[in-house]
Amino acid sequence: MLLNWLDHWDEQRAQRGEVGKETAIFTLDAERAFSLASGVRDINEFCFLADQAVADRAFFDEPNGCSQGFQRKDMWITFPSDISTDIDENNFVSAKLTESGSLDHALVVFHHWNASTRNSQIAKFFSRRGITVIEIAMPYHFERSRPGSSYADYMLSANLGRTIQSVRQAVWDGRKLIRWLKNEGYRKISVLGMSLGSWVAGLVAAHDTTVSKASLFLTAGSLADMVWTGRATRPIRHGLEPDIELSDLRRAWGPLNMENYADRLARPDLHLQVVLAKRDKVVLPVLSERFIKRLAAAGARPRVLQLNCGHYSLATPPYILIAGLSLKRFLSCADQSNHGS
Repeated sequence: MLLNWLDHWDEQRAQRGEVGKETAIFTLDAERAFSLASGVRDINEFCFLADQAVADRAFFDEPNGCSQGFQRKDMWITFPSDISTDIDENNFVSAKLTESGSLDHALVVFHHWNASTRNSQIAKFFSRRGITVIEIAMPYHFERSRPGSSYADYMLSANLGRTIQSVRQAVWDGRKLIRWLKNEGYRKISVLGMSLGSWVAGLVAAHDTTVSKASLFLTAGSLADMVWTGRATRPIRHGLEPDIELSDLRRAWGPLNMENYADRLARPDLHLQVVLAKRDKVVLPVLSERFIKRLAAAGARPRVLQLNCGHYSLATPPYILIAGLSLKRFLSCADQSNHGS
């Protein structure tokens, strides 16, 4: 009875999330994703550049490596993004800082797609336990929203190039913020990502050795597969399906597939936690299981928590309490090898 109610609740929540979403228009837009991509006109050329980006170990490295332009006022931090887009509001990053009174540990939080508010409960909970929480706005969300848009349609869409640019921008923004936190004196840096934010957090952790712990909620490896099969991304699939097959989409979005960076996520000094929902219709469990197997094959041994709920119902009691306590234990425990001990 409870499980039927959970499934119904999740479906209602998914239906509400579809309000206002239009079928996306398929576009390559390779120039947004890759340098020297002028003239790319077909999916094969786009996929060739995507393959090169996967092989390029510096693709997610920031261009200048500086921490300039940061401004702080009360609980808010703002700084310019190192990627300039055609939406002025998106070119400046805002982050909410909830201090703990200690420089021992900072947690950078990457929210879910189309989040409308930051999570003050998480921030207060961990700040009271000695962990400073920084909730960063991902591209086209919160203060960075595109004027006139009711949701973050530029962050994730059937525009292949813009989606890569947006996720890459989110990773660069996160890494720039982490460098600022280290300069401020924070000893340990952890990241927490939720749903789409887990892809960003995972890519940050894979490419930034400053990160010592990464907790990924409602995650998988292949963003292409998630969009193609997920309940929340049907309008995007409807825009993609007439023009591209899943196999090509996997190649095109290869730079965003965390399975391609499993070896980096398996580095011995990175500690991983994965929280999954067994009844998830947005990020299908089969995709999450494939990602965990890929991590294991690379030598990683993440802490995995699977709860018998759906994608949205993870946010309801008792599941959110169980997940929150598991996260607390993960962040508070003494550092142990990613490969076991």
